[in-house]
Amino acid sequence: MATRKMTFSLPESLAERFVRRVGARDRSRFLANSLERSLRDEERDLVESCLRANEDIDSATVQREWAATNDDADVNP
Repeated sequence: MATRKMTFSLPESLAERFVRRVGARDRSRFLANSLERSLRDEERDLVESCLRANEDIDSATVQREWAATNDDADVNP
């Protein structure tokens, strides 16, 4: 797997906890796993939010009205 070296800034208290808890040889793997899990959770939450919004009647009405506005703009530049 290709890797990329990156530099990050962390609040001092978080950096201290990280250094105490995770051994030097495990830090890159720990951060990669944590970041992967966090991004996956955020993506899942976004999809769930979109699905809930699409089920909302008021949201669907706004979407239809917005689409109609965009269609009118395309026809009448």
